[in-house]
Parts: sequence; structure tokens; C-alpha cells
Amino acid sequence: MIQLTIITPDQKVFEGEVSEATFPGANGSFQVLDNHAAIVSALGKGTVSYTTKAGKKSHIVDGGVVEVKDNKIVLLAEKVID
Repeated sequence: MIQLTIITPDQKVFEGEVSEATFPGANGSFQVLDNHAAIVSALGKGTVSYTTKAGKKSHIVDGGVVEVKDNKIVLLAEKVID
């Protein structure tokens, strides 16, 4: 499992374990699975989706940055619209 944290300037939107996550990268969407290589990527406007034990969830973000390292994902979103 991967630890995912989604943060905006005003709130923590989500923190928990996920089996996968998909992000709207600036050059196209990409998926992160267990033991993914370390990356830092700018995000465009689009849908962030992830799968928890309770099922699939998604949020629309208006840009931001995502960092993946050692099975931890931190998403710093400018704004979460939904």
C-alpha cells in the first residue's frame, strides 16, 4: 500500500493508504503504483483519482505539484474544486 496525502493551502483533503493513484500531469495523466520510482511532477487542471479499501475516489484539482518517494505520495494542490 501507498501512503497518500492531498493538501491545499487551506486544508488537508485526504490522508490514507491507497493501492494506486492517477494524476493529471502537465504533459498527460500518469499512474503511480506500489514501489514507484521517485518523481516530482507539476500537475495541470484535472482529476486526481485513487483507490482505497473503501473503493475508488476522485477530486478535481486546479494545478499543483506531486512528489512520490518511498511509497509515499504528497500532493500539494493549488485548489481542490470537487
